[in-house]
Amino acid sequence: MNIINIEHIYKIYGEKTIFEDASFGIHEGDKIGIVGINGTGKSTLLKMAAGLEEPDTGQIIRQNNLKIAYLPQNPKFPEDATILSYMQDCEEQWRVESHLMKLGIQGYDTQISHLSGGQKRKVALAKVLASDFDVLLLDEPTNHLDEQMIFWLEDYLKAFRGTILMVTHDRYFLDQVTNKILEISHGKTYAYEADYSGFLEMKAAREEMELASERKRQGVLRMELEWAKRGCRARSTKQRARLERLEALKDKAAPVRDQTVELDQVETRMGKKTIEVHHLSKGFGDKKIVQDLNYIFLKNQKVGIIGPNGCGKSTLMKMLAGLTEPDSGTVETGETIRIGYFAQEEQPMDERRRVIDYVKDIGEYITTKEGQISASQMLERFLFTPDMQYAPIGKLSGGEKQRLYLLSVIFQNVNVLLLDEASNNLDIPTLTILEDYLDSFVGIVVTVSHDRYFLDNVAERILAFEEDGRLRQYEGGYTDYLEARKKQAGQAFAGVQDSGKPDASKTGKGEKAKTKQVLDGQMPGDGKKSGGKDWKQNRPQKLKFSYKEQREYETIDGAIQELEEEMERLDREIAANATNSMRLSQLMEEKEQQEAKLEEKMERWVYLQELAEKIMETG
Repeated sequence: MNIINIEHIYKIYGEKTIFEDASFGIHEGDKIGIVGINGTGKSTLLKMAAGLEEPDTGQIIRQNNLKIAYLPQNPKFPEDATILSYMQDCEEQWRVESHLMKLGIQGYDTQISHLSGGQKRKVALAKVLASDFDVLLLDEPTNHLDEQMIFWLEDYLKAFRGTILMVTHDRYFLDQVTNKILEISHGKTYAYEADYSGFLEMKAAREEMELASERKRQGVLRMELEWAKRGCRARSTKQRARLERLEALKDKAAPVRDQTVELDQVETRMGKKTIEVHHLSKGFGDKKIVQDLNYIFLKNQKVGIIGPNGCGKSTLMKMLAGLTEPDSGTVETGETIRIGYFAQEEQPMDERRRVIDYVKDIGEYITTKEGQISASQMLERFLFTPDMQYAPIGKLSGGEKQRLYLLSVIFQNVNVLLLDEASNNLDIPTLTILEDYLDSFVGIVVTVSHDRYFLDNVAERILAFEEDGRLRQYEGGYTDYLEARKKQAGQAFAGVQDSGKPDASKTGKGEKAKTKQVLDGQMPGDGKKSGGKDWKQNRPQKLKFSYKEQREYETIDGAIQELEEEMERLDREIAANATNSMRLSQLMEEKEQQEAKLEEKMERWVYLQELAEKIMETG
């Protein structure tokens, strides 16, 4: 039963259309993940479902007495509120305290203004989960949560019997929790009865069907245009019908494909000495953050750093970047090393400044393998249209600002990338392209991330923080780390592993390749490689019609014309027998059969025409 109906909604911000005649229903018990490129309206949809925003036209109908709880991406708190005072209006205090404890929040007398951004978000999440609700709306719930907290939240949401509508970039989280995916693309919504892995396959199938329909439309359009060129008598009913069909074909819009971020390798050189860490230690008060760390980062190495919140991951990254001094030990960098540092904290941006001016502060041009690329071209590759480039930064969504910041870091001719939670607030298509870029990046990548999927696709070594401020090394990505921990701890770790580790069939490079195929509009198996050989070696050297196809090709125009004349005759008979219900029923059935034959012939014409063109090309 539908508990929320979203019917024919339109939403426009300035000159940007967010939703255009979008409709879908939310059933009781649905656990829906919303996906789409940043700026497409994911957060706006949650706000409208919560009743905090209204569509420009259309309506959102909610079941009577429906209790809705909503976690925004950037929660707001009363001025001077403490954790305790913020939680006081919750009915069951023990539940709030239980959630706070699970999320690692202590010191309830602490003023919320003194908390970090991640801690504030956990306080808001604890309060939302402790409230009484039928529908839970979550905007990026896993941001700033460490692995253990994500596992706990996964279990909580899987056990919850109500309805969930959430926006998240965490693809393993989507696989664990959701039973439906709602994709937002170019103002439309597409619903899939699947988790994230199933969505990838179904999206690829949908886009392939759209492309097949477009190929057919183009073929029929060519046929109709050729017919129009021969000349026609516009007075004829049949000829007028064909002209009208031609105009309809010309007016029909082709399927719109999602754009994806394009990243080219920046040209830079790295000498023999990279980054060397010797006896590095850092502490705050009695707490040791990093203790006696020794490590040499090798050329082109991809390292993932993990650990619970507050263990010192960001502090280590700042020491590597030269922004924080250690208590003892050294960080030595080679003369050719150029570091690009992506900070976890939201970066201050002048909201009045134009997007293009923000990039031009880095440089007018950047040198890549393709040559020089201008600031405007860089922005276009990061999905900032010309209109967006000359708009103030304040008009960008949170995810679009994150994408702009990422651009500013990558395109500084760097050969070492230090990424502190770069996956937060980036949409899945951007993450997929970023993963592909980092995989082939000519340089060193060190990334702090709680995104398990991201780590599986990027990292070849994991450095995990232990309780004593020491780091332990594990080979491989995040799933390999889980397996190693399971072997170390035996069954004591099995419960955590089972709740958090994705199915092996859904992990690693193969899934990334599948995602990229979907984003590129390529179905699995459609690439230029087949069985390890170049596709050109496997195709026939020369195409030709069979005898039957040749005869059909020569006569099909006449056959289509005969069917159209028969349709014209049936239309006249139908008009003449409008009051004879029995005869009218027979004629309508006969017309339906003729329409099916005509449709089949037109599809066959498209195939033969395409085959004829290929024969000409290989001739």
